[in-house]
Amino acid sequence: MRLLLRADSSASIGAGHIARVVAYAERAVARGWEVAFAGSTANAEWLAARFDELGVARVPFAAAGFDAVVVDHYGLGDLREEVNAAGAKLVSIEDGGFGRRPADVVVDSSFVPGPRPDDGSDVLLRGIAYAPLRDVVLRTRRVSAAPPLHVTVVLGGGAEWTKTVELLLRALRDTELPFVADVLVRGEPVLPALRPDQSIRVAAPSPALPELFATTDVAISAAGVTFVELCCVGVPTAAVQLVDNQEPGYRGALELGLAAGLGHADTLASRLPEATAVVHSLLSDAELRRTLSATVSSTVDGRGVDRVLDSL
Repeated sequence: MRLLLRADSSASIGAGHIARVVAYAERAVARGWEVAFAGSTANAEWLAARFDELGVARVPFAAAGFDAVVVDHYGLGDLREEVNAAGAKLVSIEDGGFGRRPADVVVDSSFVPGPRPDDGSDVLLRGIAYAPLRDVVLRTRRVSAAPPLHVTVVLGGGAEWTKTVELLLRALRDTELPFVADVLVRGEPVLPALRPDQSIRVAAPSPALPELFATTDVAISAAGVTFVELCCVGVPTAAVQLVDNQEPGYRGALELGLAAGLGHADTLASRLPEATAVVHSLLSDAELRRTLSATVSSTVDGRGVDRVLDSL
């Protein structure tokens, strides 16, 4: 089987689409399939380096010569006729209405997918059971960390969320509880003045992220691809909605009891006391953390890509 992956990343798009197609590359290569990638990996080379490790060629986008094409992209339109005419099946990854197009196989790994109009797509694979998770995430296992609690703050691969990070760090500081926090962000956020028993380390996103998850007691995360990875590892998380396309994932996570909700990033400044209370509850309530950890890890099993490839 010859598989072509199509996705983009950038400072404004973020890195989530690349993370998802890397998961497809890993599982397809493990099956002995020939895999290639077409698209931009700007701002996500720390993820896309995995293509080189797997021997995945980077090629111009053209379906000819492939048996199937996986498209994970919000900005591309209807591709089914073009892909089918080249002799390939189209697998389209969508998030609710974002990235929606007719396809031979449609994948929507939302926690709670909403109604979908009939557009002639043949196979619909919907729900968190189809979430694509990278191998390094599936291998990550949480270990008990020594006090104080280890907090990881991560808002994906975008470069425009520095101010939101600053607000979240203020909420974390204002809990007045001890912590050691790793903050993964592009840019240089202004750090709040901390208590003597609080500390913050700032770094850019990197391949070492799952290693941080393994020792994370509480995460503060955007409600995107990284949040799904945190669920698979079993990390109790306070989730924030950064952009409109994260609304279904954020809403579904709260509906299923998979996260503590911090609301939309646009309203965070006006709701900082409420956000502080949410973070305080996670840091102070060990039973809440245990419950969330058990719920999220049992909900996201990490076998989503194999289920999609089985359908092909």
